[in-house]
Amino acid sequence: MTRGDEPADPLEGLQDSVVGDWEIDLDTGRLEWSEEVYRIRGLPLTYTPTLEDGFGFYHPDDRSVIEAAVDRLKATGETYDLELRERTDGGEIYWVRTVGVPVYDDDGEITGIRGVYRDITDRKEREQQLDATRRQLEASNRQLGEFASIVSHDLRNPLNVAEGRLALAAEECDSEHLVVVERAHTRMKALITDLLTLAREGKTVDTVEPVVLADLVAAAWESVDTGEAVLELDSTRTILTDPHRLQRVLENLIRNSVEHGSTDNRPQTDDANDHDRAEVTISIEEIDGGFAVSDDGPGIPEADREGVFESGYSTARDGTGFGLAIVAQIVAAHGWEIALTESVDGGARFEITGVETG
Repeated sequence: MTRGDEPADPLEGLQDSVVGDWEIDLDTGRLEWSEEVYRIRGLPLTYTPTLEDGFGFYHPDDRSVIEAAVDRLKATGETYDLELRERTDGGEIYWVRTVGVPVYDDDGEITGIRGVYRDITDRKEREQQLDATRRQLEASNRQLGEFASIVSHDLRNPLNVAEGRLALAAEECDSEHLVVVERAHTRMKALITDLLTLAREGKTVDTVEPVVLADLVAAAWESVDTGEAVLELDSTRTILTDPHRLQRVLENLIRNSVEHGSTDNRPQTDDANDHDRAEVTISIEEIDGGFAVSDDGPGIPEADREGVFESGYSTARDGTGFGLAIVAQIVAAHGWEIALTESVDGGARFEITGVETG
């Protein structure tokens, strides 16, 4: 293949103001760097590099990888795109992305290599931190799962006995105290169910599929008792997710808005008996890197926002306090992030980011 037969420049789209470029003439051995390459490697512009010098900057464990890639390119014209470690004279490790493509003469012979070079240390550190967080999450979830299984088993058996005795007692007498006991049993069952859900949903998401966000929103809306709530949906995005678990996220966020939001902005304690009649507008929209769920209710005080994702946090009289904790677990299991802010109407706004589109 001659230069004239080449497709569009393979480096197009990889070059910007923070990307260095380089080129080597294989006949003369002359290697040229742009200023950005000098800057990344901490060298003065007076430094004259050689190909061997270039290899020398790579971490000892990665040097053989770049050398093999360059050899293959010279022999076959195979381009490379690698993320490798380099090391400063002081021993500091940093990450770079290096891309190399062949340069051909008019006879189709490879006479050189050119490419781009970029410092990707910040991204790599974020990825490593995310991996560490996910490993931590998996360990915590294993412990939580074991605990939840034991607790649910140990609680359900005596609870079943208590419910049976309560039914017998209700046949023998009519007492308001029995109603209170029945309500307590119902709450205990809800707590056990949510505890098991919390343990199950925190497991790392290994398999995702492309899903239309609007379709999941519609399914979630149908499965929640939304009363007089109004949905405003602005999304045509397809995202990569575990659809079952994301639907649970949407259900819990919608339910949270319905149970705690009202357009008259009364405190939740004043609204407690009127949730089924209160009208709240819930907006679900695309944002950069994800989506947001907002409402026009009273919102959540800034001082309380850090604690809302913790197990047991609830301002509702009958709430288990696991709803938003489950949301946070599923979001983390996807490798996403969630932030709670204030909506334009003064209500709650949950922003989920780091979401890949399909």
